[in-house]
Amino acid sequence: MIREQKYQAVAGLPMLLLFLVAAAFEIAGFFNGIADGSPALAVGSALALLITIFLAAGLFVVNPNEGRVLQLFGDYVGTARVPGLRWANPFFTKKRISLRVRNFESARLKVNDNEGNPIEIAAVVVWQVVDTAEAVFEVDDYNNYVKVQSESALRNLATSYTYDTHDDSQMSLRSHTAEVAEHLKKEIQDRLARAGVEVIESRISHLAYAPEIAASMLQRQQAGAIIAARQRIVEGAVGMVEMALDMLSRRDIVSLDDERKAAMVSNLLVVLCGERAAQPIVNTGTIYQ
Repeated sequence: MIREQKYQAVAGLPMLLLFLVAAAFEIAGFFNGIADGSPALAVGSALALLITIFLAAGLFVVNPNEGRVLQLFGDYVGTARVPGLRWANPFFTKKRISLRVRNFESARLKVNDNEGNPIEIAAVVVWQVVDTAEAVFEVDDYNNYVKVQSESALRNLATSYTYDTHDDSQMSLRSHTAEVAEHLKKEIQDRLARAGVEVIESRISHLAYAPEIAASMLQRQQAGAIIAARQRIVEGAVGMVEMALDMLSRRDIVSLDDERKAAMVSNLLVVLCGERAAQPIVNTGTIYQ
């Protein structure tokens, strides 16, 4: 792999002043040669002026957060990163590479989640070039490479998780956004390492069921939520009944046989698990009437 090498280009402003002064003397020598009838002086000044113009072609500008990849007849020489007016060998080719932070938002991809349900998913990837040599020489077009590999990683991520789950111990795309975003960032970074690109941030920007199953999956979600809520209610109700019986027995408030305990458990579960408010009946007789 070709790694980036720093190239210390010559400061361009002194070179520009030097070329301007040299060009002024050469132009003056050319006209003096013509005026004095000295062809050698005129021709020499003209040739010197052409050489000066050729050397001045080595001047180039490096903008902030930008790199210039320098090549000499196909050989990688180095990358100039120091901003300002610079000068290098006029035979060098100078390719401009932006080092600024960039955003890429993928298209809405239609994929199947871990349970086979079709979903629509999209992501935003924040990235920047950190190695200009890899970005230029290791891949054909690093912008397109970032786009294709990011969408490929997003597809693979979607198949690794379910869209939603009511089990807190199981990760899903909708409930564990931070963990999913970190997984997506790592997977994209692994794919873009060869292109000299660093992924700064990645997150899901759109997540929904595919339109053809959205209505039925909404009903399924609602049913799953009801079942999960009922499980919580029953677990809590059983715990409360157990606590009530234990406290009655420990404090010796009332002594209940198995039949009375079963009746009490039934009544408490109806009250605690029912959707409507209970209608109490006040017993004004004995505990057996």
